[in-house]
Amino acid sequence: MPKQKTYYVCSECGSESPQWFGKCPACGTYNSLEEQIAIQSSTDIPSRGISGWHQQAGNTKPTAKPAKPRASLTFDQISDRQVTRWASGYEELDRVLGGGVVPGSMVLIGGDPGIGKSTLLLQVSSELAQRYRILYVSGEESGQQVKLRASRLGVSKSLSLVSGGNDNISGNSETTKETTLEVTKPSEETRDADLYVLPETDLEEILKEMDSLRPNVAIIDSIQTVFFPALTSAPGSVAQVRECTAALMKVAKHEDITMLIVGHVTKEGAIAGPKVLEHLVDTVLYFEGDRFASHRLLRTVKNRFGATHEIGIFEMVDTGLREVPNPSELFLGNRDDPAPGTALVVACEGTRPIVVELQALVSPTSYPSPRRAGTGIDYNRLVQILAVLEKRVGIPMSKLDSYVASAGGLSVEEPAVDLGIAISIVASFRDRIVDPRTVLIGEVGLGGQVRSVSQMELRLKEAAKLGFKRAIVPKGQKYPNYDIEIVPVSKVIDAIIAAIPQQGLTEADLAPDDDDEESI
Repeated sequence: MPKQKTYYVCSECGSESPQWFGKCPACGTYNSLEEQIAIQSSTDIPSRGISGWHQQAGNTKPTAKPAKPRASLTFDQISDRQVTRWASGYEELDRVLGGGVVPGSMVLIGGDPGIGKSTLLLQVSSELAQRYRILYVSGEESGQQVKLRASRLGVSKSLSLVSGGNDNISGNSETTKETTLEVTKPSEETRDADLYVLPETDLEEILKEMDSLRPNVAIIDSIQTVFFPALTSAPGSVAQVRECTAALMKVAKHEDITMLIVGHVTKEGAIAGPKVLEHLVDTVLYFEGDRFASHRLLRTVKNRFGATHEIGIFEMVDTGLREVPNPSELFLGNRDDPAPGTALVVACEGTRPIVVELQALVSPTSYPSPRRAGTGIDYNRLVQILAVLEKRVGIPMSKLDSYVASAGGLSVEEPAVDLGIAISIVASFRDRIVDPRTVLIGEVGLGGQVRSVSQMELRLKEAAKLGFKRAIVPKGQKYPNYDIEIVPVSKVIDAIIAAIPQQGLTEADLAPDDDDEESI
């Protein structure tokens, strides 16, 4: 018997190495290389045909055989097929998917444990089961546990347990073909839902069930629990995740089955397994949220059928996840009772504008080096803005502790919120109140200038819709009329004076008082 060949695969980045190392040569992670047994292929490469092709290619004499394709097609030969998106029943999910569920697509959803991935997919499967045949494969829970969770969510009447074979499968097994050219809406007709639950982790049994049931949508919860018996590695290993995902993708594309796959994440927040897992699928979604808050963010990282960096916002309640139709109200504070050191900005997540309140606190430091802390904003940009305020405006930030946070825990890291961060810091330093009816939009440059940002029309339209009266924006652009006063500025000092008009702030007021210098 020939000796089995082994190789080592990094569990973090998926790189392969012929020998074991304590540190991965590719990503630098320690103790991440795992031993894998190489699978001997049953088919050999036709070396004779390849060598013959090379000999013909190197021959300068023209060949009598004309060049023609074997299986490749030109764009004209490929039939035009209008893609019909299915409405999932949740507009927030349809937004991040690019307008709805694409038939035959493969969607990967990752998130921290307990964030609500299984809850979201169970609610979505209940909505889709009113029109399509759904197979919910549970590798982490038994059928009774899934039904108990479904009864809490109010979707238990849609479930049908599949224990193996075809005994518990009812209904027509023919696949449904869509011919309309618009997004299909949920039907108002009441009928028995086609939602089947399969508690199974064996990939071969799952594929047999798909071949027998012929579902329109299959949900795998989760891919790290599914294993291929032909591989000797444990479930969740790099080889198992890669091979199982590749097999499911082949079935999804060949049989036109939509796959929704749940993926575990590492302690760093990345999806566990090889990076090739994210390359194989069509869409990658991350389910995020603070464990101390009730709202959840569904963020698009990769999408072959729509825009990336879109977000959908949900709220976790006792009956499951509920959509948040107006997220700006969620991240806005009380505008009737404004506090010093707050400013309002309009951030864009993909194509969605959201008004967010920024809060800043500045106080004299008690340490040789002042403390800087940022929650929901980019720390490097915070440090850069503090340096600009000290150099260009004259505020002694090197002697002050600075804390900046976004309300609601939303992460706003784009450059368009720089101006809001700077204004909130200055307002906290001078203990002044920024006009609560004013929004700030702009990027702060190292020279103290206010630079233009993208998607200004969306931002201004959202601010006008929420009742804001003024918008401090970069100078040099033409802005549409959205019934909101436009205040163009070219420097940070101009924006500071315009943002606090009721106190009559001037450049001389920005200099620290004698009492402040003595306390510092």
